[in-house]
Amino acid sequence: MEQKIQGNLNILATGKISRLLWDYSLPAVTGMLVMSLYNVIDRIFIGQGVGTEAIAGLAITFPVMNVASALGVLVGAGASARVSINMGAGNHHGASLVLGNSLTLILIIAAVYISCFAWWLDPILRAFGASDVTLPYARDFMLYLLPGMFVMNIAFSFNNIMRASGYPMKAMYSMFAGAGANLVLAPIFIFGLGWGIRGAAIATDIAMSIFALIVMRHFCMKSSNLHFHRGIYRLQWATVLSIIAIGAAPSLVNLAGSVINVIINKSLYFYGSDSAVAAAGIFTTFTSLLTMVVVGICQGMQPIIGYNYGAGQLGRLKRTYMLATLWGTCVVSAGAIIGLGVPSLIARAFTIDANLIAVTTNAFRHALWAFWVVGFQIVSTTFFQSIGKAGKSIFLSLIRQVIFLIPLLLWFPRTMGLNGVWTAFPVSDILATAVTMAMVIWQFRIINRKLSN
Repeated sequence: MEQKIQGNLNILATGKISRLLWDYSLPAVTGMLVMSLYNVIDRIFIGQGVGTEAIAGLAITFPVMNVASALGVLVGAGASARVSINMGAGNHHGASLVLGNSLTLILIIAAVYISCFAWWLDPILRAFGASDVTLPYARDFMLYLLPGMFVMNIAFSFNNIMRASGYPMKAMYSMFAGAGANLVLAPIFIFGLGWGIRGAAIATDIAMSIFALIVMRHFCMKSSNLHFHRGIYRLQWATVLSIIAIGAAPSLVNLAGSVINVIINKSLYFYGSDSAVAAAGIFTTFTSLLTMVVVGICQGMQPIIGYNYGAGQLGRLKRTYMLATLWGTCVVSAGAIIGLGVPSLIARAFTIDANLIAVTTNAFRHALWAFWVVGFQIVSTTFFQSIGKAGKSIFLSLIRQVIFLIPLLLWFPRTMGLNGVWTAFPVSDILATAVTMAMVIWQFRIINRKLSN
């Protein structure tokens, strides 16, 4: 499959849609699952080997990691979409400029935010909801993870570009290498060497370095469809703006996630306790595993839609979106059924604390009943991103996590207490879905008019 795809990118404009989406999504989904699973296993190791306070401390670091991820996604997602559109339009030079400018942007951005985090780490963690009990665990984890954030941005950003430039299988294998290293090293460092939560961070740093080296080696090879060469690294504002315009939407999702996590952590601590914060960590880990599968489907969808949009094949674009939406909805619906059916079993995988299990079970039963609509939300946001409709993609990124969820998180707990925090999630999902559906219908009316002309 890899040779067929990388040898002839025109297959994106001629191949069977279901087969193409499968060929491109399977490596992406597998890779995202593997990367998500090793995060899940890290948290299981920490919960079982260190304790409830460590899980809560790890949950406090989620907003910080979301900020780092958002800045990486700003470049990676925008660059991969621009590479697909440029290649679809036959503009290989434009795709090369995107590649080189992306490297320069990531180096600059990573240097700035890592320095800021290192200098103001304790105040940042306090602002994000750390208590006297959870701060030491959160600090230990972040101090050792900070060096790995740079290679993490490099690895994920250029892995997306690798996939978009015609190498989905290679992108998957590079993720396997990093995830495999982490799966081996994490238990050794946490249990064998007794390093606790810092051992999980060190294992992640090493794994991400391996992942990044494999990805960057690919782009140093002249035989690759897209590779590094002279004259592409100096920032050109037209190229930079084209990357940021598309990458802004998924980046804002991550930034919004940081704001949401801060509000959630503070609300949970105020209306509950550190156990409620730990429950949120378990809930987020479970739902992230599901949404990462949908993100993998979207990563497979993106080059197909981007290429066909650039080539003017709008009928193929429409069929790809519909199929990706169906797959995404099936994934999150199955996950919601499992989460609502056996929440206590999921909680027991992370902890033996009876109180934490009870709090987590309650969280699942209040927060998951509308989760089945999230697949449609994620796919639709990526669809607008893939066709270069940055404004619409940004708006859809914001309505679920900012425009609806933040007010609900501030309102519901005042009347419902701790359960109000959990209930805000499904209500926000339903409201955001209604708006998204209206925008998608409008966009496809435009597409249908173009198809009829």
